[in-house]
Amino acid sequence: MLLRSRFRGWRRTRPFWAGALLVLAGAELLVVPLSPVTVLVSLGLGGLAALGIGLALIAAGLFLWFLPSARHYVSVNALILSVLSFAATNLGGFLVGTGLGIAGSAMGFGWVPRRTPPGGGKALAVALLPVLLVTAPPSAGRAEAAGRAPAAAVPPSVTATRFAPRGFTLAGVGDVPTADGPLKVLVLRMRAAELSDYRLTTHNGRGELSLAARSLELRGQVTLYLTRFRGCLEGVLCLTFSPDALPVPPVVPPFVFMTEVTAEQALVTADVIRADGLGLRALPGV
Repeated sequence: MLLRSRFRGWRRTRPFWAGALLVLAGAELLVVPLSPVTVLVSLGLGGLAALGIGLALIAAGLFLWFLPSARHYVSVNALILSVLSFAATNLGGFLVGTGLGIAGSAMGFGWVPRRTPPGGGKALAVALLPVLLVTAPPSAGRAEAAGRAPAAAVPPSVTATRFAPRGFTLAGVGDVPTADGPLKVLVLRMRAAELSDYRLTTHNGRGELSLAARSLELRGQVTLYLTRFRGCLEGVLCLTFSPDALPVPPVVPPFVFMTEVTAEQALVTADVIRADGLGLRALPGV
């Protein structure tokens, strides 16, 4: 009875049934190509695709169980894989795998955690401490930014039609100094990043300064300090990230990209910055 009670409590703190549906969807895609119905199912490219997508959906379900904070990102990619399975595999496991995957993805994305009961915050912090120590050492962003020149009190706005990072990690939340006091920012690190149709606009009382480039490449220890970031994952689902809302996992696979990007960028550092078609334009204040 005690074990059952503990399992029920654990299940209610994560999108359990969404993860279960994704695991079932992946298992169904794995089983169908290995079934004896050789007349209907081919073990060629469709079978290999079913194995890959099936394993990925099972992994997505396990992520929802054991890393529920990453549910938005995981659910979006699971949805894409579920839809892709219809064309890439044997009709998505005869529609069963595709249907289970879509349902699990929708449930995972829409799941909302229950409010932490009084006194439960301490236990939650203890449980998450190992993850935080690995992915974002305490005050890491604040320590880095503290040694840099003050940023603008009003962060410049950035737009890009496509943002493709490599080796992307969410380092946490930190502060950057400004003339008006510390500014709370997201700290994002990556090995490299490519942006298309990049435009940065600064704002002050004397006017605006706009810098544009057809493409911008950042390489080597790239760090972005952002107060707001909005984009469409895989060009499908548009999300907004801020220091107070982090619907992303600590580590992002290298194939992920975002479109229709808008951001408020306090600082950016990189070993190499390469621009193609760079232009600068000043607009006087009204």
